[in-house]
Amino acid sequence: MFSNFRQAMAWVHTWFGLVLGFVLMACFFFGSLSVFDREIDRWAIPASRHAAQPMPSFDRLLQPIFQDMQPSKESLDYLRDRVDGPLPARFDTVRSWGAYTTHRDPVLSLFTSYEVPNAKDPDDAARGNRTIDPRTGAALPDDRLKIGSQFFYPLHYSLNLSWKDLGYWIVGLAGLTMLVALVSGVVMHRRIFREFFTFRPKKSTQRSVLDLHNMTGVLALPFHFFFAFTGLVIFAGIYFPVTHTQLNPLHELHEKLEAEETGLPHDRAGVAAPLASVDAMAAEAQRRWAARGMAGEVGLLTVSHVGDANGYVSVYRAGTDRIALVGDGIHFKASTGELLREDPPRTAVDSVNTFLTGLHLQHFRHWLLRWLYVLGGLLGCVCIATGFIFFVEKRKKQHAAAGSQGSRVVDALAVTTVTGMLLAALTILIANRLLPESLPAGWPPRGDLEQYLFWAGWALAMAHGFARSAPVAQGRPNPAWREQCWAVAAMAVAAVLLNWLTTGDHLARTVFIDTYWPVAGVDLFLLACAGLAAGAARRLGRRTAAGVRPAPRAEAAHA
Repeated sequence: MFSNFRQAMAWVHTWFGLVLGFVLMACFFFGSLSVFDREIDRWAIPASRHAAQPMPSFDRLLQPIFQDMQPSKESLDYLRDRVDGPLPARFDTVRSWGAYTTHRDPVLSLFTSYEVPNAKDPDDAARGNRTIDPRTGAALPDDRLKIGSQFFYPLHYSLNLSWKDLGYWIVGLAGLTMLVALVSGVVMHRRIFREFFTFRPKKSTQRSVLDLHNMTGVLALPFHFFFAFTGLVIFAGIYFPVTHTQLNPLHELHEKLEAEETGLPHDRAGVAAPLASVDAMAAEAQRRWAARGMAGEVGLLTVSHVGDANGYVSVYRAGTDRIALVGDGIHFKASTGELLREDPPRTAVDSVNTFLTGLHLQHFRHWLLRWLYVLGGLLGCVCIATGFIFFVEKRKKQHAAAGSQGSRVVDALAVTTVTGMLLAALTILIANRLLPESLPAGWPPRGDLEQYLFWAGWALAMAHGFARSAPVAQGRPNPAWREQCWAVAAMAVAAVLLNWLTTGDHLARTVFIDTYWPVAGVDLFLLACAGLAAGAARRLGRRTAAGVRPAPRAEAAHA
């Protein structure tokens, strides 16, 4: 089929990259935004615009809130068909309470789980969650969408398609394809070191985008390979679900044996017992961490088998001073505060796994490295986008002569994926600032409406890309690129202005007066995006004008 191995690799690189490059583009872009997901949350929820807080007092602040919590509507809707009989009006048997925060979180996430009477599957639990201000305990409105951590972040690894874990599988296939594309790209480029330093922006579009494709691909090659690989490692349990399928009986037995070895009860005793001071347990955990030379704050705190004699409290350290995602858990008997267990050092295999996971999820404190993550992700976007453009530029005249619509379809999909994705992200930010605080009765929740508008914005961008793609069938540029770049520039500026008008947090205030970099950073990023989009639109306009200008010989003949 191919005369040599390099030609075979070129075919693999082209078609594998084209087919799943559209998914990879979303993974890289929203993965880049997810590096600062908490900061985007603060921009989207003005009530959370205050300094990050440590874990508050459990005894004084959190325990009364937990005692008042009940399962969420979404959890109850899920359980209705999984129980024999109606669900109770109130759930009293609590499996667990939990509170989670990070060094970048101004709010505290609380979660609970409850025993479900008459559940067909004993593992089913009714779950509740709440987000509070850790300074006062006041709850944030339930309909506020954390756009960064609850939407952009899961979008980059699951496409927010939860049915049958379909999104995970599509992204996993795209990640595997990314590894193939990287290896085949290295094989097909014999002068890879030279191409690292070659960029000719004043050449033809085809030549310029190929140079940029090669340069960004080589520059960020280790980053792209590592993140595609670790993404697959993190979700290996979904792609190879032997633990909870083929090995399910063995898994349950292992959990019980592990509970016996660790001293942490697997089941409830059925005997009521009070809860001792959790604050004292947290203080003791911090003292033990300090004695081991790694003082730190509490990142996660859970109470298991609440109100039962087998209840225990687990305190996990916020390991922001290290790359590996290790909690260094310390566990106490809930009724007395007696120490039950300190998590031992990890095995070699566990250490590698936690290191790879931590490096991918970047929960550590290192702002420069975070920005390098963003740069690496955006370089991946540039590499994929220039691959799309090169594919179209190389084939559009040939396809136009043959009457084929292939280049036109690819170009329209590229517009949808590149500029359309930006328009969708800006749509949800603008909707967040424009929607009223309370919606009329019968309307969907505010957060759901923001998500609907995101997808609607992306769909409109796709429709525009296809509607304006007719010139590609004649070998000419698609004006949708330029028009959507101008739309991106206008909408990015509009988002910054709307943030100012609806909250009063203009850049002069967030940078100089009441310095608050999370919100200022989002605004500055939006303005930088607007500047780049406007520059790209002007450049595309000049190229289009140059492309339609009559040739000198034709001009002379006309004269």
